[in-house]
Amino acid sequence: MRQIILDTETTGMPLEAGHRIIEIGAVEIVDRRMTGNHYQTYLNPKRSIDPGSIAVHGITNDDVADKPEFKEVMQEFLSFIQDTELLIHNAPFDTAFINHEFSLAGYEKKIEDLCEIKDTLLIARKTHPGKRNSLDALCARYNVDTSNRELHGALIDAKLLGQVYLLMTGGQVGFFGDEQNLNEQQSNHSLDIDYSERKIMTVELTNEDLEEHQQYLEDLLIDSDQSITW
Repeated sequence: MRQIILDTETTGMPLEAGHRIIEIGAVEIVDRRMTGNHYQTYLNPKRSIDPGSIAVHGITNDDVADKPEFKEVMQEFLSFIQDTELLIHNAPFDTAFINHEFSLAGYEKKIEDLCEIKDTLLIARKTHPGKRNSLDALCARYNVDTSNRELHGALIDAKLLGQVYLLMTGGQVGFFGDEQNLNEQQSNHSLDIDYSERKIMTVELTNEDLEEHQQYLEDLLIDSDQSITW
């Protein structure tokens, strides 16, 4: 069985304000094993990124200025995900943005037409009722190592969610082989992403920016069932 863990980063929210996807990260799982095969791309959204979003994922306008538009990479993205089961944390958020990108690219289908969608946030809420079930909270609960993650990113978050999903739905399942124990799996399952060239920006904000950022965080808490501590 082939499954794809999918995550996106955006210019901000809500979608209705014209926000766009700026990063897609997707990680392959086959027969409950993370294969190491993945898809990742940054995208030029043809609009500015909100300062509050830059503070979350660290992706700046300069970072994506020379990147392709979604329509330029849509076919390779479709080839990677088509006819799989997509695992997405808070799926309505990501699927709405992806469907919007499809529409802007002139593609008539929706992602629900191409893949079965499974929301890992709903799985987590059923498994851990009454508890915080953000990705950060789940990583802490299942002792998934996040030491290589200074900022949010679609690919790195997809890899973390993949580990969480396998542990949450099947206990000790083996990321690489049944002969390894859980501690070995987690210590050896490094997040092989080179973020050495990503700059952590210090953004000079106006009072209006700060107010918008606070509202963004409040919306993020409501829509994604998670809080951010600064």
